[in-house]
Amino acid sequence: MTFHSMWAELLPIGRSSASGGYRRFAWTGADGECREWFKAQAESRGLTYEVDRNGNQWAWLGDPAQGDAVVTGSHLDSVPDGGAFDGPLGVVSSFAALDELRHRNARFTKPLAIVNFGDEEGARFGLACVGSRLAAGQLTVEQAHRLADGDGVTLPQAMEAAGYDPGAIGPDPERLARIGAFVELHVEQGRALDLSGDRVGIASAIWPHGRWRFDFRGEANHAGTTRLVDRRDPMLSYAETVLAARREAQLAGAVATFGKIAVEPNGVNAIPSLVRGWLDSRAAEQASLDAVVGGVEKAAREYAAAHGVDLDVVRESFTPVVEFDHALRDELARILGKDTDLTVPVLGTGAGHDAGILSGSIPTAMLFVRNPTGVSHSPAEFAAEDDCVAGVIALADVLEGLACS
Repeated sequence: MTFHSMWAELLPIGRSSASGGYRRFAWTGADGECREWFKAQAESRGLTYEVDRNGNQWAWLGDPAQGDAVVTGSHLDSVPDGGAFDGPLGVVSSFAALDELRHRNARFTKPLAIVNFGDEEGARFGLACVGSRLAAGQLTVEQAHRLADGDGVTLPQAMEAAGYDPGAIGPDPERLARIGAFVELHVEQGRALDLSGDRVGIASAIWPHGRWRFDFRGEANHAGTTRLVDRRDPMLSYAETVLAARREAQLAGAVATFGKIAVEPNGVNAIPSLVRGWLDSRAAEQASLDAVVGGVEKAAREYAAAHGVDLDVVRESFTPVVEFDHALRDELARILGKDTDLTVPVLGTGAGHDAGILSGSIPTAMLFVRNPTGVSHSPAEFAAEDDCVAGVIALADVLEGLACS
C-alpha cells in the first residue's frame, strides 16, 4: 500500500463536516477507528502488533527482546478541529518508509517498531503526551487517575469504556530499555523550511513550555440591574490579563496564548462569578519563559485587586527545554547528507512532542516536513504531496542507516 492510499484511508476518520477539522479525541469513537486502522496496517505487513500497558500501539519487525531497537512513529489523535497532518503524517510515513525499505531489499540487523502514542494532544483530559509521559514515568498512576474530561469522565473510565484495562497503566522502563533510538517525523509547525526552501529538516530542540490555569473569582449578579461601580466582574480582570500576556510575550521574544476559557454561570444576562482561563506560553530560553509567566501573573493580580476579584494561578503542566540527542542528531544529518553537497537544515520548535518526553529516557530525534503556510492546529494545516514523499524517503534513509547493515 502506498503513502497516498494510506493517507486517503485515514483522511475521513473523525473529520467534522462543519469545520473541516478533526476531532480525534483520546478513547472516543474516532480515536478507536484510528487505532483499528493502525492495527490493520501492522497486520497487513506481517508485523507483530501489541498494545502496551498505557494504551500505546506498537508494530514490531523483529524480536523486541533483542534490544537496541530503532523506533519511529507519532500519534493519531488531534486537537479540537485540528489539521490532518499533525501526528498522522508521522505514523503514515513510518509505514510507508518500511515499505520503501522492503522495496530496497534492506537487511535489518536491529528490531524495528512503529508506534502510535495515545493522547498526545491532551484535547480531552487537558494534559499533553499522556501515553508517553506514563511510559517514561513522568506522569504517576495517581495523577493519571485524577485526569478527567469536561463531562467528569476520568481517564481510567474512558480507557475501560474503549475496551482497555486501566489497571495496568504506569511506568514502562523495561520497554524503553529495549529501544536504542526513537525518530519522529512531523509536519513543521512553522515556516522555517518554507523560508529556506528545504523540504525536510532536523530538529535541534523543543522550547521550554507549559500551561497555567488562571481562576478569577468574582460575584455573580444581574447584568441589567447591577451598577458598574457595584460589580466584582472577573471577566474584566481576565480580559486585561489576555492583553498583558501579549505584551509580555512581545517584550521577551516569546509566545503566550489564552486559548481556552470557562465561565460560570455562563449566562448572557449574568455577571460571571468565575472566569477560568488557560495560558499556554513557550520561549527559546527558560529565563524568557519565566519572565513572561511571571509578568502575566503579576499583571493579573494587579487587575484582580483593582476589580475586587480573587485570583488563583495553578501550573498544570511544564516541560523544560529538550535538547535532542546530539550524537543521534548528527547521525541523521550525516545520513541525509551522504553523497550530496546539500546541508540539511537544523531548527528548533516551540511545539511539544512525544519525542521530547522520551528524550529523558532514550536517544531521540525528529525530522520535519515543510509546511508552506506555517499553519498548524487548524483545518488549514497543509503539506504538499511531493514534500510528504520526500519526508518518507528521508525517514527510510534514516531507518536504513540506523537499523540495517
